[in-house]
Amino acid sequence: MTPFGRNFKLTGYTFGENSTGPPLSGIVLGGFTNTQANQNPPPAQGYSANNNFALNQISAFVGGRLWDKVGTFSQLTYDGVANKVALDLSDTRYSDESTLLTDADVVYGVSLNNAPTVEDLWNTTPVWGFPYAASPVAPTPGATALIDGPLMTTAGGGSVYAMIDQLLYLDFGAYTTFSKGLQQGMGVWQPEQLGINGGAPYWRLALQKQWGGHYAEIGTYGLQAKVYPGGNTSVGTDGYVDSAFDFTYQYLGDMSNILEIRSNYIYESQTLNASNALGLVTKSAAALNTYRINAAYTFQQTYQLTLGYNLISSSRNGNLYPPPGYAQGMANSEYFVAEADYTPFGKLDSLQTTWMNLRLGLQYIAYSKFNGTAFNAQQNNTLFVSGWLAF
Repeated sequence: MTPFGRNFKLTGYTFGENSTGPPLSGIVLGGFTNTQANQNPPPAQGYSANNNFALNQISAFVGGRLWDKVGTFSQLTYDGVANKVALDLSDTRYSDESTLLTDADVVYGVSLNNAPTVEDLWNTTPVWGFPYAASPVAPTPGATALIDGPLMTTAGGGSVYAMIDQLLYLDFGAYTTFSKGLQQGMGVWQPEQLGINGGAPYWRLALQKQWGGHYAEIGTYGLQAKVYPGGNTSVGTDGYVDSAFDFTYQYLGDMSNILEIRSNYIYESQTLNASNALGLVTKSAAALNTYRINAAYTFQQTYQLTLGYNLISSSRNGNLYPPPGYAQGMANSEYFVAEADYTPFGKLDSLQTTWMNLRLGLQYIAYSKFNGTAFNAQQNNTLFVSGWLAF
């Protein structure tokens, strides 16, 4: 995200000139997926064991000022693989500016949203992290930290935030699971999902600095939650504490040569008392580590190359990570991502720049470990050719 994008989000999507029309936009994303070995069973109903074309999504967005100091970024998505429409990521804000003590400028606000980290200003946290487009019909590692996706769109929350003197960012809030009826109305209900007991505190702290054409940020964020496993409330809750750290560096220069480095680490401590009582796990105490780092170089806002490394490691817990999906009772995965993107239209100097934002991508994921084992991990290697049109 560029400095303009961060400020636009920080100020509640109200930053900049007033639009002459409603703040509407959309995207169409699709592609072709090849895996090194056929998938058994096939990845989804109506798809082959390999070499699949898929319409990932068609999304409509409302993104901008609603009135005065209130703005929103909300997404309605048609999922071409699941063949359903659902309310996707949504963030509505009130934002204002003030001064603190004598000199410090403060931008502060309130965010109401439906996914932890969706309101974040950086592309290091889970919701907006790399890869920005991925195959919906490719095999992926099974273990995921609670803050890293399982609560997305099924839980809602609010937070208060402040950016102090364009240096220190603070954000504190809480999340809880939407009711079944509300989730069904939004099109996101899934049986046997995790249900939060009460509220789950969320926090975010970050330091940023911009000098010349350089920019850097370092921060921490996290979530603490008590959840009912599979929605079962009969034997109490499991406890999760997710503690994460992130870093990003950008060189923007004259926008002809752009370099970005992004890194993220999540440590999840699990106390699975309820799952143990239900016989779902063999150990109550468990942990999950997730690490990502990627670097991207963009030339003339047209050609981009991104290289990434990802590592997931877990403690051994047989029932939590059972065969045949996992090996040795662990969820360890290690993989590398290489992606080349070409953006022929949609740059600042392009004709019809707001109507022809096209990106063509070629992505390859190579696994050295997959769900607990290195044996045959490469069979999950994935080639994904994508086309992404935003308007």
